[in-house]
Amino acid sequence: MDKIPIISIVGKSNSGKTTVVEGLVLRLKKMGYKVGTIKHSVNDYEIDIEGRDSWRHRKAGADISAISSPNKISFIKEVSKDTSIDEIVSSYFNNLDIIITEGYKKEGKPKIEVSRREISDKLICDEDELLAVVSDNKVGVRVPRFDFEEPDLLAEFIEREFLMKGKE
Repeated sequence: MDKIPIISIVGKSNSGKTTVVEGLVLRLKKMGYKVGTIKHSVNDYEIDIEGRDSWRHRKAGADISAISSPNKISFIKEVSKDTSIDEIVSSYFNNLDIIITEGYKKEGKPKIEVSRREISDKLICDEDELLAVVSDNKVGVRVPRFDFEEPDLLAEFIEREFLMKGKE
């Protein structure tokens, strides 16, 4: 099996990363692709509700806990270090055409930086780390730049660069 392509959407806080990920997922799904996403958070987070059964299982000491319904399944695993994209993908993601991450700016994956004029006029990545930029500002880079209003063009670019190679 070929490796699943992974693209990281990076940028400063409130720059529009989630909106870009959302638009890409919607368009890639319409194009017929199976898409996975991974959101990286530098802060701790909780998806379990205190007092609920799954929360009680974890608090009792379960190393991994799952909650399953006819419509979805969720796993919660306590970890001792930040888990890399590759570790997450090899453990939990399969049968996908592409994975889009939000964050993971320090990992060595192809990156699309999202930048808004009102947040900053400087990019957080070096140009040689970037695949493309989504911005409302004329950032001076030699990689393709897309406006926020061009999610279809961005999805087509990703399709050309990652999903159609080897299928021609």
